[in-house]
Amino acid sequence: MSSTLNNVHPNAKIGRNVKIGPFVTIEEDVVIGDRTEIGPNVCIFNGTRIGENCKIFPGAIVGSVPQDLKFNQEQSVLTIGNNVTIREYCTINRGTRANYSTEIHDNCLIMAYCHVAHDCVIRENCVLANCVNLAGHIEIGPKTVLGGLTAVHQFVRIGDHVMVGGGSLVRKDVPPYIKAAREPLSYAGLNVVGLRRRGFTDDKIHYINDIYRILYVKGYNTTQAIEKIQTSFTDTPERENILKFIKNADRGIIRGFRQMNSLHKNGISSQ
Repeated sequence: MSSTLNNVHPNAKIGRNVKIGPFVTIEEDVVIGDRTEIGPNVCIFNGTRIGENCKIFPGAIVGSVPQDLKFNQEQSVLTIGNNVTIREYCTINRGTRANYSTEIHDNCLIMAYCHVAHDCVIRENCVLANCVNLAGHIEIGPKTVLGGLTAVHQFVRIGDHVMVGGGSLVRKDVPPYIKAAREPLSYAGLNVVGLRRRGFTDDKIHYINDIYRILYVKGYNTTQAIEKIQTSFTDTPERENILKFIKNADRGIIRGFRQMNSLHKNGISSQ
């Protein structure tokens, strides 16, 4: 419920049992689902669609116009799913004419001081730790965790079930099921703890690990590794997910740590 201390437009669509703290601004073209809680000093701008049971903490700026010089006041949206938590002082922009939408799917946790730029898509059950910064047009697969202070380059894709170490600079695509760490960012093994927590059996984890040994350990280039994976491994959803991701990696994928060392020894830049 709003108070006289708020600036809530009468045409905003506010669901049932929504709690709104003091000094909140909610513009006209906003939809907020049932039982969502809006903390003090939050600003929610036109084009924002928020689901049910969300929690938005003090000082967050939600649905602001993109920080993109090409943006020309086109109508676009920010869509936030159900059970999403947005902590203090996050800034989240709506889309541009590229996709007309920024999306944060169900059950995500966006920790304090994160920035999510225009046209990003964050799938369900993701965690962005404190001070993660996403440039525009980034896609993050479900159940992925980005450690604090991570910065992600525009148009990068990060796959399902990934763990990116804190303080990372992500310049290239990160395939599913893995850990990414070190500088420059490189393959650091499977995200075994995350996979087990999400019900992957040991056999399935060993199967995925064998695929990534072909890609990152055996010395093949990417084209050779794809051919080897296609001919040597039975067709499973995990194999197809990995292959599809790599084939669609327009920016290229992160390298293995051994590959990085080899490049450095030969005086070749990895980027």
